[in-house]
Amino acid sequence: MGSVDIVVLGSCMLDIVARIERLPAPGETLFARSLDMFAGGKGANQAIAARRLGAANVTLIGRVGADVFGERVLATLRESGVDTAHVASGSTEGTGVAIPMVFDDGGNSIISVPRANMRMTVDDVTAARDTIAAAGALLLQFEVPMEYNLAAARAARQGGATVILNTAPVAPCPGGLLALADVVVANEVEAAALAPGRPPSPAEQALAFLSPGTRAAIVTLGEQGATLAMREGVTHIPPFPVRSVDTVGAGDAFCGALAVALCEGLGMAPAVRFACAAGAVAVTRPGAAASLPDRAEVEALLAAFPQEP
Repeated sequence: MGSVDIVVLGSCMLDIVARIERLPAPGETLFARSLDMFAGGKGANQAIAARRLGAANVTLIGRVGADVFGERVLATLRESGVDTAHVASGSTEGTGVAIPMVFDDGGNSIISVPRANMRMTVDDVTAARDTIAAAGALLLQFEVPMEYNLAAARAARQGGATVILNTAPVAPCPGGLLALADVVVANEVEAAALAPGRPPSPAEQALAFLSPGTRAAIVTLGEQGATLAMREGVTHIPPFPVRSVDTVGAGDAFCGALAVALCEGLGMAPAVRFACAAGAVAVTRPGAAASLPDRAEVEALLAAFPQEP
């Protein structure tokens, strides 16, 4: 078993979630069914997911503002057992805010206001360099400045950590960052926009992400499961039949679970299946961080739907 120490470089947000029937038309005002606030951000969510799913030590590198939103996010992280020593909290820019709009079918659209997340500095990464190099895996996303993802990925590669790049949300991705990723994870929208050459199908998109340094690429397909591409070929990982209430946070549950499974020594296909199960549990309840499952819940779902021989 490898080191189950995971570092996440990414965003910290306060999620303000509105539940609505549909998106309003231009000029139209709609009443929301409800409004909730949760700690969130892809970095924070993935860190919490990894910790709940069994990672011994999870460190988050990020930034929050000097405000009550930041205090709430930090409190949630600490309550979840995430090391926040590398989460800077002095920014006057204000803590990042995400505004997910969740529809009746469980789907969502999200408006992101990064704020303090975009004030990360090279010193934030340098200060955590030894922690990154000693980790079993490094998780990255696109809600912080790309240059710091590159710096962290280089440190991880030098130390032998597995670099997992989650290409969310869609943003221009330097080719050098893709080359440093051991594993690339994209959803259907991200894969269609970012896969080199813009191939049409999820299988072709996953294959297009493979580079000399990348050993696996995964395109998540929501209720259709996931497509895994490796040098040996393409595998479809089937979905778990659950009732979706809210898909916010499902991708973060997937990424956190994938990091844990790979650090524990699972093969790529079983690790993706474990991650699919984590994402499936997450969609059965509302919220982002609030929806992230623990290990027992994921293992129960895997046991309920054993893999066919």
